[in-house]
Amino acid sequence: MEMNESSKPIPQDKNNPELPDKRVIEFIEEHHLVTLTAGDGTDMWSWHAFYHFSPKEMLFVITSEDKTRHIQIFRRGASNIVSGAIGLETETIGLIRGVQFRATMEQCEGPFLNNYRLSYLKRFPYAILKGGDLWLIKICELKFTDNRLGFGKKIIWKRH
Repeated sequence: MEMNESSKPIPQDKNNPELPDKRVIEFIEEHHLVTLTAGDGTDMWSWHAFYHFSPKEMLFVITSEDKTRHIQIFRRGASNIVSGAIGLETETIGLIRGVQFRATMEQCEGPFLNNYRLSYLKRFPYAILKGGDLWLIKICELKFTDNRLGFGKKIIWKRH
């Protein structure tokens, strides 16, 4: 069961206990831009990416190219771990919401490539003009802050 930072149980999705609270899913689906960070042990770089989110798999589908600094750093790294965040930009403290997460990242290849590409292009049809490689960002754990539920209210989720 999920726990918040004050160790009170947080309800999971009743239809699928492997998924986080529906408020987390709804927040991620309301947005379209994620900030990610990759490192190689001596260097790190952050970047923004448009995403398609698959709630059943708890993963983001993004595009990027090998020539970018962040992909070069990621490829030099010893692990496939990245971190990321999605935040609601507001100056009203009581409305602050955001997700921070740790995830694994891998280039999308093989039999599922076309399905993920179609889901991404459905959300961002103009991306067909740009091209780039498809990447899957699979969330391992996340923290969702929602001050509308109380100042500093956090929902923690970890993949089983």
